[in-house]
Amino acid sequence: MADLFRDKYRIPSARAQWWDYSSDGIYFITICIKNRENILGSIKNGQMILSEFGKIVEEEWEKSFEIRNELFCEIYVIMPNHIHAILRIENNETHGGAAETHGRIVETHCRASLPNDRYGVAYRVPKSISSFVAGFKSVATSRINQLRNSPGKPVWQPRFHDSVILDNQSFLNVFNYILNNPSNWPGDTFFSPD
Repeated sequence: MADLFRDKYRIPSARAQWWDYSSDGIYFITICIKNRENILGSIKNGQMILSEFGKIVEEEWEKSFEIRNELFCEIYVIMPNHIHAILRIENNETHGGAAETHGRIVETHCRASLPNDRYGVAYRVPKSISSFVAGFKSVATSRINQLRNSPGKPVWQPRFHDSVILDNQSFLNVFNYILNNPSNWPGDTFFSPD
């Protein structure tokens, strides 16, 4: 049955086909809660107050960088229904490839398609943004569902948004956006009243 629908209904990837998402680089990612429900906490006086689920997400997020030698988090913020972060991958001997590439931010709009192996089976490239997000979401989902006694219930939207940051000014713009996200919550794209 799986072969019957193979690639027939697949949405084409908006990811930059020329970019290797496991290569050294700086990435702006956004991961949203399913249906953008405010389960991670609430904003009070411009400050994020984490719920029990939000505390789980924070713990698992921070653990992720303790177990991955190639991945670094420059800044992140957990919001009521999403996470924003700037991540840096340093897999290779030469570090800083993203800052040396003169350009801008390359948007890829939540399409984390997987490459196929030589047999045509999709797989996740190790030490890539996609493999990181999948692992993080899986562990956080498991813990949240254990707490709320809801095995198998989706917590996250299936996809995520990522952008390759290609210059210093873009990095500063995104960094400041993340830093100020809680105080700008009422005007945020993802805003949903509690």
